[in-house]
Amino acid sequence: MQKWKTNSLKWILATGLAVTAVLPNLYASPASAATVNTTQGSIVAETVKKLPKVQVIATGGTMAGQSVDATSFTNYKAGTLLIEDMVKSLPNKDKIAEVSTYQFGNSGSSAYTMQQLYELSLKVDEALKTQDGVVVTTGTDTMEEIAYFLDLTVRSPKPVVITGSMRPWTVIGTDAPANLYNAIKLAASGKTKYFGTVLMLNDEFHAARDVTKSNSYRTDTFVTPEIGALGYIDGDVISVYRAPFRALKPATSWATPFDLTKISKSDLAKVEIAYSYQDAGAGAISGYVASGAKGIVTAGTGAGGISKAMSEERKAAIEKGVIFVTTTRTGSGSNYSSGEGIIAGGNLNASHARVMLLLSLSFSKDFETIKGWFETYGYGQIELNK
Repeated sequence: MQKWKTNSLKWILATGLAVTAVLPNLYASPASAATVNTTQGSIVAETVKKLPKVQVIATGGTMAGQSVDATSFTNYKAGTLLIEDMVKSLPNKDKIAEVSTYQFGNSGSSAYTMQQLYELSLKVDEALKTQDGVVVTTGTDTMEEIAYFLDLTVRSPKPVVITGSMRPWTVIGTDAPANLYNAIKLAASGKTKYFGTVLMLNDEFHAARDVTKSNSYRTDTFVTPEIGALGYIDGDVISVYRAPFRALKPATSWATPFDLTKISKSDLAKVEIAYSYQDAGAGAISGYVASGAKGIVTAGTGAGGISKAMSEERKAAIEKGVIFVTTTRTGSGSNYSSGEGIIAGGNLNASHARVMLLLSLSFSKDFETIKGWFETYGYGQIELNK
């Protein structure tokens, strides 16, 4: 009987060794796997974690810039380096994620059309069918607008992190590799699931709806006025101190109405921004209307005021069916001015309000419906169930 037990144990061990030799990465579940340790004839179960999958979708920008030399901080050609080579050069990435890459484009951020952002959003959702998170690299000039477009249109609740850099990859003291590495780390952590798109630079991450670029050169350029960042990345520690309002919504009502698979990119509405200043003329508004704008965001003085000439031209445009959203040019604060054909932009800045109005007009022409979307999906305040 003892001999039978010994032979049986030897057969089990031999079989286990054969299986592990052929299938060294045989996983019991997506998160972990059981392996066999046969040290001194004992069988011990060990847990081996499977790394999360993160795809980096690149669009170019300063991060992919090639400088004239190693100290040419402002003299470089953006959108030159390939994301595959940049990711390959990152040290220790295999400790945080299984990283793949996709070269969507290689240009400065302001070179992309809204129709191309439509394609980018669909690509992000496609990637998230198989990936645990996505990182999008872009130039920083219009990064906040690209981020908010993705925030409002990506259907998957999985982490989407947008990043870039203020210095090109090839100069001394560049922030590019650290930003890319930390963006991958943040996406892989899963800590921003249901946060929508977040923007990560300089060890900070911000809500796409609220963040803005505040300086033309400094590496700490991105800020969220008045309310601050969502959290910070300090080495291996990712700290989350607040959440976007949509993260608190039930999963069934988390997604916005802006499902791009329901429209074509040619359906995207034309929306412009008119900036007010001392004795501003009516030409911007009349010109935009003449060129086919269906919506106009005004960046007004103080709490959103516009000049007399702009106000009179706005009335004429509203009679033609153009919808307006009021915002402030001050850089922070809220706007509550509304009326016939006019929607209050709340604390959205003009660029963000334009993205929201553009998408709204692409899915509806009804003023009350669009106003309702601004007051719900464009709304930034947290509401707790009573």
